[in-house]
Amino acid sequence: MSLFDKSDPAVRTTYDRLLIRVRRIGPVDAEQNKASIHLKGRATFADVRPLKSRLDVSIVSDTPITDPRVTKRDKISASRYHNTVPINSPHDIDAQLMDWLKRAYELVS
Repeated sequence: MSLFDKSDPAVRTTYDRLLIRVRRIGPVDAEQNKASIHLKGRATFADVRPLKSRLDVSIVSDTPITDPRVTKRDKISASRYHNTVPINSPHDIDAQLMDWLKRAYELVS
């Protein structure tokens, strides 16, 4: 069973485009687990959760990202946060999102 079975076809297309853009940052493995896909450099720097009509991307950071696009912030350790950003379409994969992902990739490398 694929994580995308209950998602609209556009969600898979958006994920594919996100993965292409993320792999331009550096070597990235996409490891699927039961409910999400971990994007990993040396360690996991983002988690992608396919939903019915969008992706929720949780981005690792050393401080909370204070931006209206971030819908949830979780402190996971003394120096790490998960910041959730909903991605509704490929248009949401913009320079700002890619900068956050690049910083997360560099943080765990």
